[in-house]
Amino acid sequence: MPSKEIKNFAIIGDPVAHTLSPKMQKAAFTAGGFPNYNYIPVPIPVGRLMLTVDGFKGLEFRGFNVTIPHKTNIIKYLDSVDPDAKIIGAVNTVVNDGGMMTGYNTDVTGFLAALSEADFMAEECNAVILGAGGAARAVAWGLCKRKAGFITVGARNGEKAKKFAADFEKFGSIAGYDWTEEEFKENLQSADILINTTPLGMYPEVDAMPPVDLKLLPEGALVYDIIYNPAKTKFLQTAEELGFPTLNGMSMLLLQGREACRLFTGHIPDVDIMRRVVKQELNSQNREIDKEK
Repeated sequence: MPSKEIKNFAIIGDPVAHTLSPKMQKAAFTAGGFPNYNYIPVPIPVGRLMLTVDGFKGLEFRGFNVTIPHKTNIIKYLDSVDPDAKIIGAVNTVVNDGGMMTGYNTDVTGFLAALSEADFMAEECNAVILGAGGAARAVAWGLCKRKAGFITVGARNGEKAKKFAADFEKFGSIAGYDWTEEEFKENLQSADILINTTPLGMYPEVDAMPPVDLKLLPEGALVYDIIYNPAKTKFLQTAEELGFPTLNGMSMLLLQGREACRLFTGHIPDVDIMRRVVKQELNSQNREIDKEK
């Protein structure tokens, strides 16, 4: 029996015009028996975050998702933070329970669920992460939780990569490098999985890719790009041409969204319905962007 209760949800960020979350979550709500649950994109510039949190409390929004550039700064305005989000240092989902705002990071759940779907065993693996931003932190924490053997972080800014590694060294074996360093290239040669968390290659800049020599990877290494648009980035195309198994970011997007919906409603939504809506929305957005060129 569908619920007749009305509840409001949102995603905040700057920008949020092309976010897929509203249609993805609305489809999940409707299929789960919550047709009167609303989900809207709300553009929030830097400096308006505290007012936004207070406003959502006053309006009794049940929850909201958080995207760039607020994932880190939102933490200081919340009443409590889930342990995963605290370690990662970023929140992408907030649940309002009677005025008590609690932050979560569902990216780590989505990342690990996507690895499981791909039948990749992260335990004892040698992993290489490209990038040192918020998404990379969720990936690194997921690998630490799965007891990865060794994690290498490579980034354009070597000092940032080293600081990143220092934040996680108490949880596992990890080191950070400029991705042009010889030590980084040596670690590529023993990698079981290479994960791109940078935006290089994301639509519409589809000709870009991280400056990493994929030929250094050992045979059978999984090449994973958390970008989902396009479905096959230049990074993944190159890996496939070299004979490596690949994985894109669609499953991580859907599975972190599924976890957010579970936190919002207590109901686990149908991922296939979410996937269908996301693909339709991506096709529509890409057509609009192509018309503007």
